[in-house]
Amino acid sequence: MKKTFKLTHPKIKPLRVVEAIKYEVKKYLKRERRKELPKGAEFWDFDCRMGVDEESSEAVHVYDINKAIDQAESKQLESFYLEILAKPGRKIKKPREKQDAAEKDDT
Repeated sequence: MKKTFKLTHPKIKPLRVVEAIKYEVKKYLKRERRKELPKGAEFWDFDCRMGVDEESSEAVHVYDINKAIDQAESKQLESFYLEILAKPGRKIKKPREKQDAAEKDDT
């Protein structure tokens, strides 16, 4: 999803516009997570960018999207750019040395 969202509307209150944007983002993430994973992948990961426009957008974690939308509203921006790209992800295992040290500290 690469989209510029408008936060202003002549008839709809800004709070309702923000709720609609959050709902659309949530719906998109849910739809992407339902897709079949490619072979070797364990989950869907997302690369997210947000900013005033595409050129000034910065990386945002997927869990911080709602906070970033709220910040855009509090800054009274007329619009903002949001990019969410799905990619297959794999879990990263901790190195064996750190696991052994953690087990020794517990005993």
